[in-house]
Amino acid sequence: MAGVAKLFDRVLSDDPLIRAMSYQSVLSAFGQGVFLTGSAVFFTRIVGLSATQVGLGLTIGMAAVFFVSVPLGRLADRVGTRLSWILGSVLKVAMFVAWFTVSGFWGYVAVTIAMEVVTTWSMAGRNAYRLEVFPRDQRVRSNAYMRAARNVGYTLGALAGGIALAIGDPVVIRAVPLFSAVVLVVNVVFIARLPEVGRPAAAADADGSDAAAGDTGRRRGALRNRSFLLMSVFDGVLGTRQVLLNTVIPLWLVEDTNAPRVLLAWLFGTNTVLAVALQVAAARGVTDIRTALRAEYRAAACFVISCAIILVTDHTVLWLTIPLVWLAHVTVTGAELFNSAGEWGLVSELSDSRRRGEYQGVQNLGYTLGTVWAPAAYTFLATHWHTKGWLLIAAIIVVAAVAIRPATLAAERFIAAGTPADEPVGPAPATAASTR
Repeated sequence: MAGVAKLFDRVLSDDPLIRAMSYQSVLSAFGQGVFLTGSAVFFTRIVGLSATQVGLGLTIGMAAVFFVSVPLGRLADRVGTRLSWILGSVLKVAMFVAWFTVSGFWGYVAVTIAMEVVTTWSMAGRNAYRLEVFPRDQRVRSNAYMRAARNVGYTLGALAGGIALAIGDPVVIRAVPLFSAVVLVVNVVFIARLPEVGRPAAAADADGSDAAAGDTGRRRGALRNRSFLLMSVFDGVLGTRQVLLNTVIPLWLVEDTNAPRVLLAWLFGTNTVLAVALQVAAARGVTDIRTALRAEYRAAACFVISCAIILVTDHTVLWLTIPLVWLAHVTVTGAELFNSAGEWGLVSELSDSRRRGEYQGVQNLGYTLGTVWAPAAYTFLATHWHTKGWLLIAAIIVVAAVAIRPATLAAERFIAAGTPADEPVGPAPATAASTR
């Protein structure tokens, strides 16, 4: 028990608010993880869809989010970030209940679109709320704790979903979305108990009063900050490390190496353990734009090293292939940890305090543009071009790492040009809280 307590001490901060939001993160991820684990079985056995229909519905849902991401961010600013998080979470509960009643492909598509939309709104409110409720020097640190907590929640959810699949009873599988809905109701209660935050004095801009604010208000809209959008695209390219983790390396292991398939379980297990244990450490010291860019460079370095290791494994003997594939997965996990920390730092520093929800929407839009092409492209390059393909993937990452700096600095100048004198832009002063 003492060992378990020490593990939770590493995952949970001593700050009461970070700890409370970490508990909420575990609960939310647990509720979603239970359903995600068995979703393929639920949609094929219970709803009666084919695998192709399931994939097509997810693609349609993601396309819908692409078009509404920025408007939903603006809505979060108008309604309020915490209230948007609460209302979006309530609607998400309703969508999980809807899964219990859905039948046929078009019903599945309708609920998928609705689920993606309310999740995007909820996340815009949640992420903007985190920027509002924490001091600048604690934002990245707090996000690291919450991401580690979410990994714990998803792991527990996967275990619970696996139990439902092991039982195999259609009644049990059909009840999984209802179980998730009940867990997420409790999650809403946790969110509602979080402290309210005052809205920025200039929040009238976000309330649709651009006419009153004059041309300056329109000029400073998040989509006008094209450098921020471009920075988000490059950050998304660096974020394609998740494609390597979840898709390309597993496919490479199965199709192009002599490693046993059971190694996949060890790879994902290692990734989970490292994500929980090291995310806070990877985010330590990321407090401003300079240190956030440094984290992005570290992520790119880990990504490139992973490509360099994995490209040789289709020519190695078994006893060497296994540790090399494992090491490649470890290094791309490092890319995941550093890229997350860098992204939090950049979005924190480069979001207009009067339009945080809108900036979350633009960041989501840019990140999607930077990642949506990667599963098909990386899979083709790795499995068809082999060594040349892995080198090209690494080159794409190097270009993104080089290009993200000028885009970031231009976005910083855009924000600074419209920032009131009493709202500083730049490194936050260190406080005792930031050194704990």
